[in-house]
Amino acid sequence: MAGPPPDAGKLYEAAMNHLARYAATEASLARALARRIDRWARAQADAEPEETARASRRAKAEIPGVLARLKEQGVLNDDAFAASRARRLTREGKSRRATLAHLAAKGVKSPALADDPERELAAACAYLRRRRAGPFGDAPEQKILAAMARGGFAQSVARRALALPREEAEALIKGLAASPEF
Repeated sequence: MAGPPPDAGKLYEAAMNHLARYAATEASLARALARRIDRWARAQADAEPEETARASRRAKAEIPGVLARLKEQGVLNDDAFAASRARRLTREGKSRRATLAHLAAKGVKSPALADDPERELAAACAYLRRRRAGPFGDAPEQKILAAMARGGFAQSVARRALALPREEAEALIKGLAASPEF
């Protein structure tokens, strides 16, 4: 064997190293730790396959305990991850629906995102600025409406954002960047 199987201590250390580099949800960290165990198992070329599989299963059984310890210490917090990622995505011009889909793909279970029409309008303005459309450019309206619909914006929000004067749209975007809460 190239080395002993990862135990709870090694998995905790690996989790802390991962969290030092990346923002992670409970689900994504569990996947990262499982991949680490799988890499260890593949590196065991000279070992008995059944023994390696047993050791791998034992190591994977340690993952929930490591995650619970990290959550207890406050290092791993899906709600904080969701709030931070939602703020960033909204500033980038993503709709509430797109943000919810992104968070679901990251493994966050039903985040509490406020349904704020003004924030959605500001996100639509940020989207238009990024696409140089509406008050920020001269892209064809129907094409932009279709793109905004694919991006999860309601038609009423998209049309309101397209009709805004540039100064008002800029003010909404600045208010979005200055807002500390989501």
